[in-house]
Amino acid sequence: MTRTSARALAVARPVIQFLTVLNACYAVVIAGLLVFSYFIEGWPQRPLGVDMVNAHPMVGQGLRAIVVVGLAGAAIVHTVLRRLLAIVDTVRAGDPFILENADRLNAIAWSVLALEVLRLVVAAIAAAVWEPGRIDAFSFAPWLAVLLFFVLAGVFAHGARMRADLEGTV
Repeated sequence: MTRTSARALAVARPVIQFLTVLNACYAVVIAGLLVFSYFIEGWPQRPLGVDMVNAHPMVGQGLRAIVVVGLAGAAIVHTVLRRLLAIVDTVRAGDPFILENADRLNAIAWSVLALEVLRLVVAAIAAAVWEPGRIDAFSFAPWLAVLLFFVLAGVFAHGARMRADLEGTV
């Protein structure tokens, strides 16, 4: 392992732990926003300071729906961070090519796919509420990342099987 990758690996664990706490705070804040939105008089124009309801009557419901999608996204991100932390721990222990990491990468791939679908759902909600007929949220990069995670999961599974075969012959 190079010196740079060893330093990056040493930093990875605390960064992932910080992101996990930050993600939990995000979830709590937007859950509070969702709850309080039902008790705030004049939601959403009063807190935003803009009278959007006259131009877009469904804006309040649209914002609440987006918050619910954000909560689902926070739950998915939590599972990704938890699995990523477990992978980092196996790398730090010197044993990354195990079937559990292949399973973790596969789950991360499905999670990133779910996050991309949620992003398209938010774009569809926004288009329905604010700009009917306009959805311009598609990007190739996240979909390529999903494919990369699936391929990487396969590489880890293959590496784990090869290692098991090698250990069986020694």
